Amino acid sequence: MWRLNKVRHKAGRHGDSLEELKLKRREHEKALRQARRDRQLVSKRLLLNDDEDHPEVTMDTSSGEQDVVSLFTKLQHSGPEREAHLKALSKVLRDPSAQLTFIKQENSMHLLVGLLTGSDATCRLQAVRCLHELSHSPHTNVAPACLPAAPYLLTYLSGQSTKFTELCLYTLGNLCPDSDIVKEKLLAQGIIPALANCIENQRHNLAVVEAVGFTLSQFLQAKDAAEKIIPMVLASSLPSNLLLLLTPDPKFGLAPAIECAWCLHYLTCSMKDNRVLLAHGALLQCSSLLVSLGGAVAEGNKEEGLELFICPLLRCVGNLLSSCPVKEMGTQVGDVRIAVALCAFLQAYLHTEPALARESAWVLNNLTAHSSAFCSALLTLNLVPGLIQLLPFSQGINTMIMRILANIAHKKKEFCAQLAHLGLLSALCATLKMADQEMVTLSMDVLYMLVVSGPQVAEEFLRQGGLSLLEAIQYNSEGEIRRRATHLLEEHLLSYSSHCSDNNPCS
Repeated sequence: MWRLNKVRHKAGRHGDSLEELKLKRREHEKALRQARRDRQLVSKRLLLNDDEDHPEVTMDTSSGEQDVVSLFTKLQHSGPEREAHLKALSKVLRDPSAQLTFIKQENSMHLLVGLLTGSDATCRLQAVRCLHELSHSPHTNVAPACLPAAPYLLTYLSGQSTKFTELCLYTLGNLCPDSDIVKEKLLAQGIIPALANCIENQRHNLAVVEAVGFTLSQFLQAKDAAEKIIPMVLASSLPSNLLLLLTPDPKFGLAPAIECAWCLHYLTCSMKDNRVLLAHGALLQCSSLLVSLGGAVAEGNKEEGLELFICPLLRCVGNLLSSCPVKEMGTQVGDVRIAVALCAFLQAYLHTEPALARESAWVLNNLTAHSSAFCSALLTLNLVPGLIQLLPFSQGINTMIMRILANIAHKKKEFCAQLAHLGLLSALCATLKMADQEMVTLSMDVLYMLVVSGPQVAEEFLRQGGLSLLEAIQYNSEGEIRRRATHLLEEHLLSYSSHCSDNNPCS
C-alpha cells in the first residue's frame, strides 16, 4: 500500500536526535493537513537543510540580532567566505527577532536579491534559503519586505535543480497568507501560469509536484479566490495535471497526491458550477480512486496518512455531484461500487476518525438524493442493515444516515417495504425517543413515508408499540414535532389499529 513519505526528500544529519525531529515535523505536518478537514487552512512550511546539524536550534534573542547585523556587514564585502556567511545567516534568520532586525537593515533585501541573481550557484542556493527562512516568519511585515525577490523566485521555477525549485515554491507559498498586497503582486507577476508550467514540466519530479500543490492551495484558499484566482487556474493546464497526479506513487508516497487532492477540493468548494471540472473527468477520477481506497480499507489496510487523502477526495465528489446532471451520474460517477466504498469508510473510521465517517455519509447522501440507482444499490448489496446500525451514533453521523434512509424511502414505495423488512421500524422507535430534535424530526419524516407506503408497514409499526410512542410524543413535545405526530395518528394510523388481532395488539 502507499506510504506517506513527507520528508524523504528533506533529509538532515544522521542520528537519533534527527529522527526524533523528523518525527515531530511529520506529526506537525499531519496535524496541519488534518485541520483542513474541518476548515480551510493556510499554513507555512519550513524545509530542513540537507547538512543542518541542529534543525530546531533555539538561540538567545539578543545574540541572534547581533549576529544578523554582523553577518549583513560581512556579506556587503565579496570574498571566499561569502557562502559560509550566507549559510550562517539562514540559520540565524530562524529567530523571529533576527528576521525583523534583518529587514530593518538598509538595502538588506537588495543585497539578498543581488546574491540570488548572481552568477555563483552556491550563493544563489544559500540566498534562497535565507528568503525561505524569512517567508516562514510569524511577523506579517516580513512578507512584504520580501516582494523584491518574488519575480526572480518565479523565474527560477523553470530551473533544473529540484532542491532550488522546491525552496522557491515553498517560499512563494509561505509569502501568500500574510498579506493581500503580496498575494496581488504575485498574481500580477504571473504565479498561476508559472505554477502551471512548473507542474507541466516537472510531473515526474514528485517532490516539486508536492511543493506546487502546497503553493497553489495557499492561493486557492484566499477569500476572493472564486473571483480572481480560480478563473485563471481553470484556464490553465493545472486542473488536468492535478487530476493526472492524483494517483499516489508506490515508492514516493501519498504526499503529492494529497496536495493535489486538496487543491481540487478548494476549486470545487469555491465554485457554484463545476462543469469545467466535470468536463475534465474529475468526478469519475475521484470516484474511481475512492473505490480503490475503499477496497483497501475494507481489507483492513489503513496506512498512515490514508485518511488525509480520502477526505479531500470525498469532498470533491460531494461538491461535484451538485453540478452533475442526474442523467449523467451513471457515466460521471462510474458503477455502484462507490456506495460500497463509502460504507467501508463509514465502518472503518467511525470510532477513530468520526469526521471522516461523517464526510462519507454526506457523499452517500448526495448520491442517493439524486439517483434511484444508488438507492437500489444500497438495498440489493445489503448495505442498509449496516447503515441502520449507525443510527445510535452522534456527531452528525446519525442525522446524515437518516437523510440517506429518507432518500431511499422517498424514491419508491417498494423501497419502503424493504426498509421495514430490514428492521428500520424498530430503529425508528428508538430514534423517536432521542433528545436530539433534528433526529426526531428526520425520524418522523421517514416514518411518515414508510407508513403511507402501505397498510402492512403501518400495521407492523403499530404491532411494535408505535401507537403509544406517538401518543407520548403528542403530549411531551412541542411545535412541529407534535403536529406531525398528531397528523400521523389521526390521518394514517388509527384507522389501522382495529385490524390488529388479539394475539398481536397494537399497543
